Amino acid sequence: MAPLPAAAAAAIATASSAATPADDEAHSLLPSTPSDEEDDDDLEERAYEATEKVIVSISDFPDADDDEEESGLATSTAASGIPPFSWRKLWLFTGPGFLMSIAFLDPGNLEGDLQAGAVAGDTLLWLLLWATSMGLLVQLLAARVGVATGRHLAELCRDEYPSWARRALWLMAEVAMVGADIQEVIGSAIAIKILSRGFLPLWAGVVITALDCFIFLSLENYGVRKLEAVFAILIATMAVSFAWMFTDTKPNMKNLFIGILVPKLSSRTIRQAVGVVGCVIMPHNVFLHSALVQSRKIDPNKEHQVREALRYYSIESTIALAVSFMINLFVTTVFAKGFYGTKEAGNIGLENAGQYLQEKFGGGFFPILYIWGIGLLAAGQSSTITGTYAGQFIMGGFLNLKLKKWIRSLITRSFAIVPTIIVAFFFDKSDSLDVLNEWLNVLQSIQIPFALIPLITLVSKEKVMGVFKIGRNTQAVTWTVATLLITINGYLLLDFFSSEIRGLLSGSILCVAVLAYASFVLYLILRGTELPNQIITTIRKSFS
Repeated sequence: MAPLPAAAAAAIATASSAATPADDEAHSLLPSTPSDEEDDDDLEERAYEATEKVIVSISDFPDADDDEEESGLATSTAASGIPPFSWRKLWLFTGPGFLMSIAFLDPGNLEGDLQAGAVAGDTLLWLLLWATSMGLLVQLLAARVGVATGRHLAELCRDEYPSWARRALWLMAEVAMVGADIQEVIGSAIAIKILSRGFLPLWAGVVITALDCFIFLSLENYGVRKLEAVFAILIATMAVSFAWMFTDTKPNMKNLFIGILVPKLSSRTIRQAVGVVGCVIMPHNVFLHSALVQSRKIDPNKEHQVREALRYYSIESTIALAVSFMINLFVTTVFAKGFYGTKEAGNIGLENAGQYLQEKFGGGFFPILYIWGIGLLAAGQSSTITGTYAGQFIMGGFLNLKLKKWIRSLITRSFAIVPTIIVAFFFDKSDSLDVLNEWLNVLQSIQIPFALIPLITLVSKEKVMGVFKIGRNTQAVTWTVATLLITINGYLLLDFFSSEIRGLLSGSILCVAVLAYASFVLYLILRGTELPNQIITTIRKSFS
């Protein structure tokens, strides 16, 4: 090949040097992510392999129809950087938000709903609405982290925190997941017991739930959309079942709308109110949603693709949580209609709720006991599958375990199934299950800061999020919501332990545990803010 003329070589060199700053500036706007060609990808666990992801047809430029191109609208759209809304694309993005919403519909939430309705009537529906809205904000942040970085929360925590803190966060996430999973599996087993007319004991229902969870998860081998379709069927089953109960019991619509629109809280219902809010934020669900959004093929290095994905995920998540709110509302109002102000109100739990409904509302065309059982079974099965799913992401992300999915499923399933079978043998009575459920709620409440604080910390960092980091106003709102949720759960813990802990020894152990817990929470907060740097700067200035 002939050498280039000196003038041409100089021109190329000049153009290259001029282009470099522009390229660097463009790349600095977005979080740095490893390219597909890097060898490091083979060494790191990923939520989804490239071949598993759903293609959503987001090209290098905003899509436009042929008739738009002819009319010149495509040019203006590309210039504005905002592609037109597409129902087809919304459909392709639909799935992760509905899987996330199942944590708002698990058996633990349903028990909180029925107890709130029985004890407080319709007076806490406004709180259910606001709690769901706070949950939506948290889940949108989780989706934002996953889409903008191309990595899920557990993976980011692995890089963000030192080894001891990372392992502590992993342990807390696993404990929270196991606690939630026990509730979900027990709820599903109760439903199986109801539908089998008591023929199958609780432990048999636990075993069945464990086995069919693997059957459902195996559908993922045929594509993510197949598994999402199963969840859609389960959510639809819940919606139809509880809506049927709602129409059968004919609740007072005036009281329902007053309950949604008029805030009302009394000292008698404070515990139910705390339960309603506490059930909304499930620690493992934050990790889950940040991973699920990566099931679509999005390049996190291309800003317009990330923005468009966030747009559709926000719409989908809002619709999904609106559906979950309606289902929770149906359950609350049914039990408010049947048991508010009655002597049975304080005794209703997940295990005996179906029998109480049957005695109150009778058989009808289809006995309400079995309608409740079908809805509860759908809630238990769907939440159990998502719990196993979340366990895979948590373990793989924190520990960077490059294992086959069925092995990770087996490990995470064993964490929950073994203790659940033990529970089923020893807590096969309504009163015992209610006591167990209270302890499990406390267990999950303790873990909430260890999901919320890392999430807000990471989504506020420009080094992690690039241009997609949240602004100061959003940071203020999210920290306020997190503080409110942590405070409410702190009240629940204080109320619970003040009635359970007796004696000097147990009190001393609790004080030491509270001190260690508070110290770790404070460490996470200070590490995620500029406050320590501001304090150090102030001290240096005062001595200079």
